[in-house]
Amino acid sequence: MHALQPKHTKLNTDEADKVLSKFNIALAQLPKISKKDPALPEGCETGDVVKISRADEDYFRVVI
Repeated sequence: MHALQPKHTKLNTDEADKVLSKFNIALAQLPKISKKDPALPEGCETGDVVKISRADEDYFRVVI
């Protein structure tokens, strides 16, 4: 991982459900990230939710 690359973390099912309910959205409404993206942690599959932690705030993406 590059020093300037933000940390990517795979969320478990409970954490993903909390994020979706917090923003009152469905999984399909999250921005998408490719399964081939080299920044993704090992073991990410289609449909997983990934948290991207940047200095100012957290962002969420669904793996496609």
